[in-house]
Parts: sequence; C-alpha cells; structure tokens
Amino acid sequence: MPQPEPSSVQPYDEYNAVAGKAPNWLRSLLPRWFRQALNRSYWLFYDLRDFVAEATGWLPFHGLRMLVYRYLLRIRIGAGSSIHRGCRFYRPSAVQIGAHTVINRDVLLDGRMGLTIGENVSISEGVAMFTLEHDPNSPTFEHRGGAICVGDRVFVGARAVVLPGITLGEGAVVAAGAVVTHDVSPFTIVAGVPARPIGERRRDLTYSLNYRKWLG
Repeated sequence: MPQPEPSSVQPYDEYNAVAGKAPNWLRSLLPRWFRQALNRSYWLFYDLRDFVAEATGWLPFHGLRMLVYRYLLRIRIGAGSSIHRGCRFYRPSAVQIGAHTVINRDVLLDGRMGLTIGENVSISEGVAMFTLEHDPNSPTFEHRGGAICVGDRVFVGARAVVLPGITLGEGAVVAAGAVVTHDVSPFTIVAGVPARPIGERRRDLTYSLNYRKWLG
C-alpha cells in the first residue's frame, strides 16, 4: 500500500479548513456570539464522531460493526478484514486498513494525522497507535505528530505502543509491550522500551489472514 507522507497538520487545521470555506466578508458580518456557537458546534461534532466510533466497537455483531465503520464512519477497510470488539478510533475517516487484516480487541487507532495499515496485518489486543502527542519541552505544550504507516504482513504484539510518525516495514514484528519510537525495517523483530532490534523474520511469507468472530 502507498505510504503517507509525514504531516505537520494540527488537529485544529481541520476546523480551520472548514471555517475557511466561508468568504471573509460573510464571516465579518456574523456576530461574535454566532461565530463562537459555530465553533462550539464543530467541536461538539468532533467529540460526537469519536464517541460514535467508540460505541460502535461494542455492537454485538461483527458484520454490523463493519457496516457502521465503512459507511457511517468512512473507514476504508479492505475485503476480508476484521475489527473486533472494543476498538477505538480517533478521526476514523483518516484510517485506511488493507485486505485480510485482523484488528483484535481493545485496539486504539489514531487517524488524526493519518494512519495506513497494509494487508494481512495482525494487530493484537490492547495495541495503541498514536499519530499525535504533546511536546513536553514546549512552553505551551504544543502538539506534534506524523502519519503512521504499517506495511503488509506486520505483526504487532499485545499492549505494544506505536508513536507518531513511525513506519513499520513489510513483515516487521513488534513484540508484546514494546514502545516503538523509531521506524522498523522490513522483516525486523523489535522488542523492549524503547523498541530495539532483536532478530530477523524470514522473508518468504505467503499467508493470508481470514479470522473473525460472529460476535467477536
């Protein structure tokens, strides 16, 4: 799958892009209280979108969840992929998932800066992938981040954390509980906090994942 370019877009830029569609002369005529109400309405919608995405994770039937994810929340999901119960999304419309990929329970996928997941990827329970964070050295605690790209046939172990701007190369393995702070080369196995290479994976991988539960 194509890799997204790292982005410097802040979460507020999405709001600014929407607000910028109104001509300047029109915005200048709107009273301050009305502009503030529009601003509050936008962020209410932003919160509502994330709430609906989280609530969808607890729908009891896998097929029903996939319908909501694809057609209401506009997540691009390839054929044969599955997303199990309890998963959460930030900005779901900016998440893309390839074919025959398995997202297990209680995974957090952050699409605020863009998240692309390839084909035949296995993401274990409790994994968190963040595309946006705060800069602890910023005097104003500013945001920083970048898109995450996960290559085909990557395996991410339980409770691992992938931080903003990371690329996991094709066939890479992230061990359970690892915290990934740098890109992982193709077919490399990493573990630890922060994650470091501990081995290599064979390169002749041909498997195709096809795992889902009716009530999963």
